Amino acid sequence: MTKSGEPELRIEIRDGLGAVDAASWDALTGGREPFLRHAFLEGLERHECLGRRYGWFPQHVLIFDAETLVAAAPCYAKTNNYGEFVFDWAWQAAWERHGHPYYPKLVISVPYTPATGPRLLVHPDAPEPEFLQRRLLEAAVSRASELGASGVHLLFPPEPEAALAAAAGLLRRTGCQYHWHNRGYADFDGFLAALSAKKRKNVKRERRRVAEQDIVFRTLTGATADREDWSRFHRFYEDTFEKHMGIPTLSEAFFVGTAAALGPQVVLFEARREDQTIAAALCYRSHDTLYGRFWGCSADLPDLHFETCYYQGIEFCIREGLSRFEPGAQGEHKIPRGFLPVPTASAHAILTSGFRSSVQDFCERETRMMEAQCANLMQRSPYRQED
Repeated sequence: MTKSGEPELRIEIRDGLGAVDAASWDALTGGREPFLRHAFLEGLERHECLGRRYGWFPQHVLIFDAETLVAAAPCYAKTNNYGEFVFDWAWQAAWERHGHPYYPKLVISVPYTPATGPRLLVHPDAPEPEFLQRRLLEAAVSRASELGASGVHLLFPPEPEAALAAAAGLLRRTGCQYHWHNRGYADFDGFLAALSAKKRKNVKRERRRVAEQDIVFRTLTGATADREDWSRFHRFYEDTFEKHMGIPTLSEAFFVGTAAALGPQVVLFEARREDQTIAAALCYRSHDTLYGRFWGCSADLPDLHFETCYYQGIEFCIREGLSRFEPGAQGEHKIPRGFLPVPTASAHAILTSGFRSSVQDFCERETRMMEAQCANLMQRSPYRQED
């Protein structure tokens, strides 16, 4: 201990997780958060889903008490804004107009994953967790300064971390996603009963149209899907990104490797017709939440997307007793299917001199706009008024 009574800590910046003990890393979250598992984050590195080609360079912040890992943050230096889902093109343009480079910047996040979850990870047995979280933020800012970065960005933290970051002087932004919440439904019919008559009829019609096309579904996990399933899904995944002018950053080897490592935390919904898989949606699950990530198909059939990506996930959550389903970023079309607007958070340390006040004004105005938008969207709730 130091004279002030604070623990003697050692802070390290690592450019990869390969040399970090997996069990020690996973102990920070109890292994409950799939995207924060060592196997997921290290898998992105090992299977070349990051690096110069995609603009993600690991700069993980680790805090040790003697030889024990007590806190960490998944952190990356970025040379673009791809795969973050907190869009800052306007900020980049402002920096460039004034002759300043916007990149590199540092992000504390999970690459390609717009899912709210812990970012400032602290071992559950560590004393003074907020002290350690503040040290993680301070270390990230210090590293950003060393790299000449324009700022540090904490993306999709839970509310307690967002509040801690704001108290530490970071600027808060507000976004909006659409989540489904389990209100203790006994089955899918129980969920339907909570909807207004018009919305209930629409959901039933969409599901019926899929069934009438002789499409059936099977649910696989990382423990039951085989190499052929992942090879086929990766083709779906690449095709979807290419159709929408995106960059398919995740390799087939990444899907195979993380499925084997995460097992039941990986969930794959397959749509099949005549013993052939024609579409699939990949999700991950924690102890209480299902996260929708990617989907693809070989046949663009009516309502197949809604059934594969939304209704199969809702049924799974009810069956497994999960409390929430986050199907991914954006999409007002999710509202009539039971997903309601939910605010999301990010926090930003602006390090380039002369820009903080302008960014603060931007964030404050944007927050008011997003709060109003969420309130307006909530008026379109598909649930019966008494629910």
